[in-house]
Amino acid sequence: MCLSSRRLPPYNSRTFALPNDTEPMSLIDVFNGDADGMCALHQLRLVEPADAVLVTGPKRDISLLKRVNAQAGDRVTVLDIALSKNRDALDRLLAAGAQVRYFDHHQPGDIPLHPNFEAHIDTDANVCTSLLVNRYLQGGQLAWAVTAAFGDNLADAARQAAAPLTLSDRQLAQLQSLGECLNYNGYGETLEDLFFDPAALYRQLRPFADPFFFIAESPAYQTLKQGYEDDMARAVAVDATEVRAAGRIFMLPPEKWARRISGVFGNRLAVESPTQAHAILTARPEGGFVVSVRAPLEARSGADVLCSRFETGGGRRGAAGINHLPESEVDRFVHAFYAVFTRS
Repeated sequence: MCLSSRRLPPYNSRTFALPNDTEPMSLIDVFNGDADGMCALHQLRLVEPADAVLVTGPKRDISLLKRVNAQAGDRVTVLDIALSKNRDALDRLLAAGAQVRYFDHHQPGDIPLHPNFEAHIDTDANVCTSLLVNRYLQGGQLAWAVTAAFGDNLADAARQAAAPLTLSDRQLAQLQSLGECLNYNGYGETLEDLFFDPAALYRQLRPFADPFFFIAESPAYQTLKQGYEDDMARAVAVDATEVRAAGRIFMLPPEKWARRISGVFGNRLAVESPTQAHAILTARPEGGFVVSVRAPLEARSGADVLCSRFETGGGRRGAAGINHLPESEVDRFVHAFYAVFTRS
């Protein structure tokens, strides 16, 4: 469902001349550290080159706008983080006079009406942020949008979007692998869990207009591909702790490999059994769990409803999560998981 789409005048450089010898405007790019956020930014900056300040972090670090300080005239681009989790910080930036454009596919809550705010928000279950940016750019960097859609486990949408590219099955498989690897790098409790800081990985993407050249030439891709294969081999050896017709629940240990693989493991399980929902509870070293939820691919709904019932939960209809589920809440989560997905 497309909730908002309104444009400010275009911009494509880092600084702008202001009257009366005031400070130049700054560009600030704020993006989720997964495949979708990274590829969304890469598309924009291939078309609108700029040496912007980068603000990002692990995939679950979504309250990114609180780290942004901007003043009147500064331009902030936000990609793939929920507006509902950043509303106070957004209001602060707009009150300071910054111009903000926002691309996202998560549930936004109330969308502000402000002359300095440009929203491109669509919560349709078959849309990701990179596909919204592709729409904005009128297909200018389509291969990267396809890569991101694969990474976000939207394989059907990725293949449909890729039709104008007339790619072979082998080329589509390559983009799928790249998307999955970029997405895999975003998962983890902290930057120390990841192979690459997402800002550093984005900088490695930046010279490549063609994803196939990145696949062929980048050592980073080879590192991620090997890490993905090693961590996935550990994950698939873990048996489900609870299995019912409506879905399966898995529990992973408090290890770096488990924190890295949790989300993409959920994606794989969803593909393997598209009529079932899946939850992966990854133990945190300090206690409690990080939770990844995938709704059945055949329905793509209910994940956000489930996770929003818990204090640190959120996401979108097809995929959502809980940043910290206390051990005392596990039984309630299991009950709610099967209640939501048995009805859906």
